[in-house]
Amino acid sequence: MEFRDYYATLGVAKTASAKEIKQAFRRLARKHHPDVNPGNAGAESKFKELNEAYEVLGDADKRRKYDELGANWKAYEQAEKAGFDPRAGGSPFGGGWAPRGGPAGGAPGGSYRNVSPEEFQEMFGEGANPFSDFFKTFFGGAGGADPNGARTRTRSRRPAAAPQEHELAISLEEAFNGTSRKVTLSGPDGERSLEVRFPAGIRDGQKVRAASDGGDVFFRVRIAPHGRFEPRGDHDLATRVPVAIPVAVLGGEIEVLPLVGTRIRARVPPGARSGAVLRLRGHGRPILGKAGERGDLLVTLDLQVPTELTPEERLHYEALAELRKAQPV
Repeated sequence: MEFRDYYATLGVAKTASAKEIKQAFRRLARKHHPDVNPGNAGAESKFKELNEAYEVLGDADKRRKYDELGANWKAYEQAEKAGFDPRAGGSPFGGGWAPRGGPAGGAPGGSYRNVSPEEFQEMFGEGANPFSDFFKTFFGGAGGADPNGARTRTRSRRPAAAPQEHELAISLEEAFNGTSRKVTLSGPDGERSLEVRFPAGIRDGQKVRAASDGGDVFFRVRIAPHGRFEPRGDHDLATRVPVAIPVAVLGGEIEVLPLVGTRIRARVPPGARSGAVLRLRGHGRPILGKAGERGDLLVTLDLQVPTELTPEERLHYEALAELRKAQPV
C-alpha cells in the first residue's frame, strides 16, 4: 500500500497551523467542487483527495497519529508485507502487532467530517467512494472505544437506491444561457417531480444530477441541432454568413447575428475566398465555471454569386470581363 502525503495534497508544509490547513482546504475545495465542475472526472478525483486529506489533517488527534505513522512508515510497510496488521497492537492505531485476520484495533471515528460518505454519494452517485484504501486501513472502520472508554460516534447509513440516468434534450440557446426544467418521472412508488438545472455553458453529453428522496437521478444533456449555429469544441460556435462578391473582392464589413445578443460588425479582408473563416473572439459559448468568459464565434464566409442581374449590373460585369480579357495571361 502506498503512503499518502496529505500535506502535499493540500499544498501546505508539515509545520502548517490548523488555520493554514483549513484555509488551504477551503481554497482548493472551492476550485474543484463538483458544482463548479459538473461532469469533470478529474475535478471529482481531486475533490476526493482534498476531502480525505482534510479529514485527517483537520482533526488534531488524527493528524498526530498520521504524523507518527509517517515517521514510522517503513516499519509499518515491512510488517504489512510480513503478514501482520499494522492497525492492531503497539502502533498508534491499536494495542500490539497481531496476525492479519485477527482482532483489529478500532480507529477513532465520528469526529468532524467535511464531507461524509453519505454526502459524497449524494454528490457523485451511489457507489462513489470518498476514501482510499490507505485511509480506510489506518483511519476507517466502525466506531470503537476511545482511550477513556467512551464509545465513538458513527454515522448510520441508510440503503440508497441505485442512481438512475435519463437523457434530456435542450436547445442551444438554453445551453448558452442556462435553464431549468420540471421533469416528472414514473416508478414503482408512483410519480415524482424534479427540477433539473443546467448551468450556462453546459456541453452536449455532460451530466447533471438531481437529488430526490428516491435516490439520485442523472440527466445526460443532448443539445438539439440549431438552424444557424453549430457547437465546435468545448466553447466555440460556428456559423455561415453570406458575402457579396464585391465585398469579398474589395474587402469591407459584414453584419453577423450572434446566437444571443445584438449584431456584430466584422471586417472581411480584400480577396477573401468562399469558405474562409473569421474568428470573432469572445462571441462563442460561455465557459463553464468561469464567469464572464466565452469561447469564439467562427464565421465561415459564403460567397454569393448573383443569379439575376439588373441591366446596369450586367453592363458592369461585362465591362469587368472585357478588362480581364485584355490583361496578359
